[in-house]
Amino acid sequence: MLTGKNLIAGAPVDSAGGRFAAGGAIAEFEEATAGHIDLALEAAERAWNDYRHVGAAQRAAFLERVAEQIEGAGDLLDVAHAETSLPPQRLAGERARTTGQLRLFATLVREGSWVDARIDRAQPDRTPQPKPDIRRMLMPIGPVAVFGASNFPLAFSVAGGDTASALAAGCPVVVKAHPAHPGTSELTARAVIDAATAVGMPPGVFSLVQSTRNEVAIALVQHRHTKAVGFTGSLRAGRALFDAAARRPEPIPVYAEMGSVNPVVLLPGALAERADAIADGLAASVTLGVGQFCTNPGVVIGVASDAFDRFVRRLDATIREAPAGTMLYPALLDSYEAGLRRLGAVAGTTTVRSSAAGEGPCARPALTDTTADTFLRHRELAEEVFGPSTVVVRCGSSDELHTVARSLEGQLTATIHGTAADLVDHARLVAILEEKAGRLIVNGFPTGVEVCPSMQHGGPYPATTDSRSTSVGTAAIHRFARPVAYQNFPQSALPPELQDPNPRGLWRLVDGAMTKDAL
Repeated sequence: MLTGKNLIAGAPVDSAGGRFAAGGAIAEFEEATAGHIDLALEAAERAWNDYRHVGAAQRAAFLERVAEQIEGAGDLLDVAHAETSLPPQRLAGERARTTGQLRLFATLVREGSWVDARIDRAQPDRTPQPKPDIRRMLMPIGPVAVFGASNFPLAFSVAGGDTASALAAGCPVVVKAHPAHPGTSELTARAVIDAATAVGMPPGVFSLVQSTRNEVAIALVQHRHTKAVGFTGSLRAGRALFDAAARRPEPIPVYAEMGSVNPVVLLPGALAERADAIADGLAASVTLGVGQFCTNPGVVIGVASDAFDRFVRRLDATIREAPAGTMLYPALLDSYEAGLRRLGAVAGTTTVRSSAAGEGPCARPALTDTTADTFLRHRELAEEVFGPSTVVVRCGSSDELHTVARSLEGQLTATIHGTAADLVDHARLVAILEEKAGRLIVNGFPTGVEVCPSMQHGGPYPATTDSRSTSVGTAAIHRFARPVAYQNFPQSALPPELQDPNPRGLWRLVDGAMTKDAL
């Protein structure tokens, strides 16, 4: 049974701020107010004083218990399906990803070397100045505000990667649920709360607020106890949160993942070998999940040739026959259609749409074809259209292809289809794309983001607000930690990670060399 209430410090709290319904309208939900934000952050601040000192083993057990509670939430996938129209198989896979990343962070925390312990021992006899003993490690930053994403109701939502990495770092979390799936959010939040209670975490370690109002989001970012923000969504919303954080008396970091067209560049050798296969794979990537992925390939670039023409004909035919699909919520479909109208209004473009019909208002896949000259003169062709759509850009030469690549803004991903010889011949292109994207892919497609220690899911602005960070993989924990150095501290006053005996058995950088040895 859903309560429809905001869940603050482990308990439902009444609201007089009004109600809203969304998705499958399975229940009404109470709007959070500024008062709820204050209650949640005050509780988080109290919890912070205890939670940051919780031992690694207990913190890891908490994350593992959250995973178990989510797996045991029997109605979770049914509610998520009703609210989002995502197919049950997709939601089951997303739940597995959510619990898998929670367990991955538990393993990281238990092992402990993520704190990047560095020790430079004293040299009292050094001349002309003695060298002090200095020891440095990462510490949790404080209460974190997390904004759930619309397109991943589990993996990028209440207990998704932002929440998992913040809790792993030792930070309390206040989540603002996405209003498109409030029921899913409440059930997931209850799983987190039950886990916190079961392993004895302070109540304020986690809270959930529900709201459709921009002022509530801003209040969460600007609250004096909020120390960092995690966000996945649109450029407009992400930039609004970033700007709000910058206006604070004490500015804080906002790690916002926003828009990206994820360019795909097709080189001559690959087109000569497998133009049809590339077209089929690209169409599948563009239409996967009704195009509702932040890594959807929205721009395809190649040099005009017979092989490139063959690729475009195959892609055109495949898109025309691709099935329509229901998007996550009506406003997304409206935005998708507006985006296609914006592309179609540019002189020098042609757009084809799928002829498939779906039940009710559905998004039909689309392909827009244009030249490099038109693309370069009309910036709107390089802007994200969130949905099953892509833009093909025909270049007249390799030099023009490089010019188009240089014109792109920051991206989450950039893909190259090419042979080994192509990559040698186009080394300059690779160098250009290294400056544009956080992840480079060869002979694959950008949809599908592996959760692993080496993953980089972030890129230069406007893909994110901080290209040095990732929102996927274990490196995401570093967003919610800051370094602290201890100079000339006695052993008894040092954190265990920096003590000479190395009681946790961590990898540490000692006098410039990596070691697990005690000192």
